[in-house]
Amino acid sequence: MKKIRAAVVGYGNIGVYSVQALEAAKDFEIAGIVRRQGDKDKPLELTPYEVVDDVTKLKDVDVAILAAPTRSCPEYAKKISALGINTVDSFDIHGSILDYRTKQMENNKRTNTVSVISAGWDPGSDSIVRVLLESLAPEGLSYTNFGPGRSMGHSVVARSKKGVKEALSMTIPLGEGIHRRMVYVELEEGANLEDVKKELKADDYFAHDESHVFAVPSVAALNDVGHGVHMTRKGVSGKTHNQHFSFDMSITLRLQHRYSLTWHVQVCALLQVAIQCLRFQSLICFQVTARILLQLWFKAISLISPISQISLFLQCSYIALELLATVFHILKEVEACTTWA
Repeated sequence: MKKIRAAVVGYGNIGVYSVQALEAAKDFEIAGIVRRQGDKDKPLELTPYEVVDDVTKLKDVDVAILAAPTRSCPEYAKKISALGINTVDSFDIHGSILDYRTKQMENNKRTNTVSVISAGWDPGSDSIVRVLLESLAPEGLSYTNFGPGRSMGHSVVARSKKGVKEALSMTIPLGEGIHRRMVYVELEEGANLEDVKKELKADDYFAHDESHVFAVPSVAALNDVGHGVHMTRKGVSGKTHNQHFSFDMSITLRLQHRYSLTWHVQVCALLQVAIQCLRFQSLICFQVTARILLQLWFKAISLISPISQISLFLQCSYIALELLATVFHILKEVEACTTWA
């Protein structure tokens, strides 16, 4: 069976997990990954694949997954479909979907291609659930309540504003589909918070919700990657009123952080085991533990983000120094015992 050759355009959060999804799909193969910096500082996990700075440098691409910031999706879709390549994206600006669809449809007709747009979470899978609930109660009202949790799209938009170094946008559900946006920003030197607030609240991403913007010294100290949705519908089925339906979902937006925590705990636990082995002067046990530790360390480094790598390295280095100190302590004790004997 001929496999579908897919290219991933962009290698942020969506790009990373698009690659993983393609790796797990038996009827797909990865044609390559497109990054702004090309193969410069190529991530270790992309070693088996061709990494370029333009999709035209890849061969025999059937479909391109647009894992780029949502506002750049229409531009990428137009450019890539002109090459005769189909596209898929998760464009999520609800009020602009119809306009995007209308324009991209014309591009697809000219190039005999297909573009699947807004195939993400919401719009996307949530849209399907809403239609299902509406089919069960054709007359009535539906409410979609997001969070509490981090909104990737809103965080990206906040981060793009002038004077913002890093940003975190938390979505707080107030009920009946009404939300509050709590935005935490690290400002660049010389940036004015009031200017950032004004620009951010004028953006279509934030203009429709109650939004609060706060300057903080460190976004990383606040970061929470969990999110979720609670969808409800109350309506009429046939002639029966007061029919209630609900759908709940809770997700982790960046699994790397979960893996980071798991590997961090296991690495540090193994280091502590190694320390205890040395204290009891069990050389064989220490050698086995050290071997496992090295394998686990390299596995962990390949899975987690650069920031997490630094944090893990510093914490494990501290324990490694404790391990080294223990070695010297044991050697000193052995030397003392030998002298005494």
